[in-house]
Amino acid sequence: MKDVDYRKIEKAVTMILEAIGENPEREGLIDTPKRVAKMYAEVFEGLNKDPKDYFKTVFNENHDEVVLVKDIPFHSMCEHHLVPFFGHAHVAYIPRDGVVAGLSKLARAVETTAKRPQLQERITSTVADAMMDMLNPIGVYVIIEAEHMCMTMRGIKKPGAKTVTTVARGIYEHDDVKRAEILSLIKMT
Repeated sequence: MKDVDYRKIEKAVTMILEAIGENPEREGLIDTPKRVAKMYAEVFEGLNKDPKDYFKTVFNENHDEVVLVKDIPFHSMCEHHLVPFFGHAHVAYIPRDGVVAGLSKLARAVETTAKRPQLQERITSTVADAMMDMLNPIGVYVIIEAEHMCMTMRGIKKPGAKTVTTVARGIYEHDDVKRAEILSLIKMT
């Protein structure tokens, strides 16, 4: 596990402030490099965690139908611009032989995967693949909806635009009825 180099981040932030023409010694900015270093350690803490670890403990509940945790809030940082993107994840799976994971583990896998310099597409596939590898379910379906600040505050400047990514594994790859079931469950309030 690699430690965060706070001093290096502080130095880099100071250099950025100077590069944009700001005075890093003025009252409002004097502690900004320290605050940014602390924030980066927090928002990138997923770099030292493996989402598969959350699926090491399982339970046999003899449940063989869909398990869905929807509207899991998350935030991440776009690896292209280092600005936030945020939204909700919906994670579903069909257990094999009644083997289930704790419900919070699905949310933890999303959170851990998101807390890295990241792409939305990679979060979606990483969560699905971790579940497939560790739970061996009949199928996994992950949907992520997010707003990207790199599209809101720069570039095209389209606030409110949402990006949706999906990953289907196992039975969900080819069974349109099963996929439709998940989509209808997500739309339920």
